[in-house]
Amino acid sequence: MGMWWIVAVAILAHTASAAVREYAWEVEYKFGWPDCKEGMVMAVNGQFPGPTIHALAGDTIVVHLTNKLATEGLVIHWHGIRQLGSPWADGAAGVTQCAISPGETFTYNFTVDKPGTHFYHGHYGMQRSAGLYGSLIIDVAKGKKEPLRYDGEFNLLLSDWWHEDVLSQEIGLSSRPMRWIGEAQSILINGRGQFNCSLAAQFSSTSLPTCTFKEGDQCAPQRLHVEPNKTYRIRLASSTALASLNFAVQGHKLVVVEADGNYITPFTTDDIDIYSGETYSVLLTTDQDPSQNYYISAGVRGRKPNTPPALTVLNYVTALSSQLPTSPPPETPRWNDFDRSKNFSKKIFAAMGSPSPPETFDERLILLNTQNLIDGFTKWAINNVSLAVPGTPYLGSVKYNLRTGFNRSSPPKDYPVDYDIMNPPRNRNTKQGNGIYVFPFNVTVDVILQNANGLNANASEIHPWHLHGHDFWVLGYGEGKFKPGIDEKTYNLKNPSLRNTVALYPYGWTALRFVTDNPGVWFFHCHIEPHLHMGMGVVFAEGLNRIGKVPDEALGCGLTKQFLMNRNNP
Repeated sequence: MGMWWIVAVAILAHTASAAVREYAWEVEYKFGWPDCKEGMVMAVNGQFPGPTIHALAGDTIVVHLTNKLATEGLVIHWHGIRQLGSPWADGAAGVTQCAISPGETFTYNFTVDKPGTHFYHGHYGMQRSAGLYGSLIIDVAKGKKEPLRYDGEFNLLLSDWWHEDVLSQEIGLSSRPMRWIGEAQSILINGRGQFNCSLAAQFSSTSLPTCTFKEGDQCAPQRLHVEPNKTYRIRLASSTALASLNFAVQGHKLVVVEADGNYITPFTTDDIDIYSGETYSVLLTTDQDPSQNYYISAGVRGRKPNTPPALTVLNYVTALSSQLPTSPPPETPRWNDFDRSKNFSKKIFAAMGSPSPPETFDERLILLNTQNLIDGFTKWAINNVSLAVPGTPYLGSVKYNLRTGFNRSSPPKDYPVDYDIMNPPRNRNTKQGNGIYVFPFNVTVDVILQNANGLNANASEIHPWHLHGHDFWVLGYGEGKFKPGIDEKTYNLKNPSLRNTVALYPYGWTALRFVTDNPGVWFFHCHIEPHLHMGMGVVFAEGLNRIGKVPDEALGCGLTKQFLMNRNNP
């Protein structure tokens, strides 16, 4: 095989228990039919979604990533991997590295330190929306025992899909007035969906015909083949650009056992809400009628659903594979039943033996999420600052003390006490900024995410927030405006879940706590793709004097490019 064909070579490392797993990837556009309509998809070595990486905790992942795009930069973020000692490999353009230019190759090299369900995706522009994503599954280290018991597993990557190309979407979001991307045409399961037909047409109130597929159709659903009276682990990851989803398997209970790569106290549910950036593992026991098949459904939550649910089939091998279920698929809960969503989130507790959070915090940020305008352009802002990532990656600026790489003044750590979160902002205008929050090494930081009304009345949305480089403890959720000195008394300090992504619900607050024990510069942002594109994020920096060697290849742009040239050619 040629050098740039997919490779997955496991090479014994210096220790007997860990391996180096090395891959050579090329990313380029190709024509595909994700939902039975032809469109352009971003493919890794010709695959959409990209290849799944399987590794063991302690292994080293090496990915030689070549940009075969003609006109775009490229990076890949390894979502859920903490990048301990390798902040430059996090894959956040403008934060930890320069975008990889067309025709160039960049090598990611990092260690996966603990087991869990993760994924990877593009983090430059809105390339995740274009299909640049894949699964990253880390099993327990060699010689260790998996605490979960199951007979087999499936990996389901959930995403949403538009027929409008991503470049056009980006231009629309950056136009005056803004042209919103609208709701997705389809929900995809492992890159497959159907926009013009339904697997459950006989039960549907729409006029969609029953799906018929030809051999080799790219949009034909991947059925899950199971044996009766077995237990299966279903790994779920949401790479959606916009949609919050509800996942259910007809007639079967789900036992939730993992969230964002961390074991949790198991609990049983009929369905599971999953927001963009979140991952879960659920255990499913095949204890239903083995002569039947059952629908698997992923439907839209949190937004008025103009996108039909994605459907596939749980096929008992004792039934015909082609046989469709004889009763309707699970009904997605009402899209704006936010109390139901909150109740699900509040059932997630850390597994026994998980690390507990520090009892108190050293520093606290209260981050108000608002929708605003800049000269008529619609933006999202945090404490009235809409993030505009500079041309020089933050990691290079702080590593080499380049004072003009970004604004060295810290963004606001709070917002005015008289701000009315229940109504559109009195001051509709905001400003752009690129300042960052800098913390000492090994201190405890509390972040209070505070939601508010958007520019229009009665418009507050769910925002799933994702922190790079860390897991954090979710201390609690609340209604209305966070009250310092009072709401802390409601915190769960006994067994809060460890996550890297958390939901901020409409007109409410979410409290989280993390320790600045990972030297580097880390993105913290809403995982909804257009919201981040419109400025909904902040950047944390910590332990700056402890950042180790950064490969020159990561920083060959902006001010660091000239700095490195001068340093290497004195």
